[in-house]
Amino acid sequence: MSDTRSLLLQTALDLIWQSNYASVGVNEICKQAGVTKGSFYHHFESKAELFCEATNYHWEHIRHDLDALLSPVNSPLEQLENWIQFIFINKIGEDEMNIPGCAFFSAGMQSGCCENKMIQSLQLMSERGAKYNTALIRTLQNGNFLEDNVNPEQAARLMQQYVQGAIMHARVQQNIVNLKRDLPEGIYRIIGLKPEFWFSVKATWVGEKIKGEKK
Repeated sequence: MSDTRSLLLQTALDLIWQSNYASVGVNEICKQAGVTKGSFYHHFESKAELFCEATNYHWEHIRHDLDALLSPVNSPLEQLENWIQFIFINKIGEDEMNIPGCAFFSAGMQSGCCENKMIQSLQLMSERGAKYNTALIRTLQNGNFLEDNVNPEQAARLMQQYVQGAIMHARVQQNIVNLKRDLPEGIYRIIGLKPEFWFSVKATWVGEKIKGEKK
């Protein structure tokens, strides 16, 4: 991948995460990247094509993080803790007045009905994420940490839907504290984590974080 192409992809990602897909134009991307519009259109036919490429570019980065966080060297509960922490760091942040959420999820809502390639790219990213969620749930299930009759595939989809909805709600309410308190428990309920293991996960980082906020 050429340096200019990589620069355009990273610049587009940065701008979309800071703002949103609809408000970021080709002119701004080129200005921030320090390249001409001619260079942009040499690599990409349109902003929509750039976005599709950017989803794959972004996925390759976070895939390595997920591989490490959900590695078998970590216990099943540690993997769950890592996954929740990943959500808080990468999709929520610490600024109560500016909860970024997922730029790709927002772009999917803003895309037009004819932008099929964008929708397909987003669906592929969602499917990739669901596979990691499913693997995490199966690991917990095999370790006997979950209630009986949990469907890993369905629970994986519900995890995605719940997290996105909870973050969008927090953006409107501008309340990170409630999200930090509520999101982990919602996930535990969705995946059927046995109640006796809730404290062991929450206490390792959520509880300590909340205690720190009260000081």
